[in-house]
Amino acid sequence: MAYVLEPPQVASLAVSGSKARFPVRRIFCVGRNYAAHAREMGGNPDREPPFFFTKPADAVADSGASIPYPPLTQSLHYEIELVVAIGKAGSDIAVENAASYVWGYGAGIDLTRRDLQDEAKKLARPWDWGKAFDLSAPCGELVPANGALPDSGRIWLAVNGEVRQEGDLSEMIWPIADIIRYTSLSVGLRPGDLIFTGTPAGVGPIVPGDRVAGGVDGIGGIEIVIGERAAA
Repeated sequence: MAYVLEPPQVASLAVSGSKARFPVRRIFCVGRNYAAHAREMGGNPDREPPFFFTKPADAVADSGASIPYPPLTQSLHYEIELVVAIGKAGSDIAVENAASYVWGYGAGIDLTRRDLQDEAKKLARPWDWGKAFDLSAPCGELVPANGALPDSGRIWLAVNGEVRQEGDLSEMIWPIADIIRYTSLSVGLRPGDLIFTGTPAGVGPIVPGDRVAGGVDGIGGIEIVIGERAAA
């Protein structure tokens, strides 16, 4: 097939123990999925059903990346998350069948231009400019799921060696199977889709020169460096 432009390269992530990479199709992110984080952001975890926002596939970056401080913001925030990698297609997926759709897991960071997100909230506008910018979804190596749905395990993030976020997967309001169920009711999940499953409390700002590390026990970790401010 001929194209009028050179097709973009397929976005992908590293796979633990393999030279092959995981192709990324879409990125879905769950908002306020830990009660303490929901409260720190002004929400009520007892009343809110899960909601989602998206990032472009090429927002991914491998662990070890130097990520330029993005333009248009004075408040770049970190959010450590368990990432679910989808391995087969499905719609209207039952909770009891959710595990069979998972290819693997990783530890990712949902980078957020918080000031742009806050402005969008006040004006009842979409969050895209606050969430869906270049390199806003760095993720560590993916590990195969082997049929498991982790329901507990420490999740944490440190900035320059100081722990800023620390929680447990058991604190998720909507566990992995429910997240897959809810996502698949709205869109057909396909191989290559990623789901960022929410972040525990303790989100905060980072600046150029900061070294950010985090992980999910039993799954893996991620490290990035925040570089100098990028040009718009």
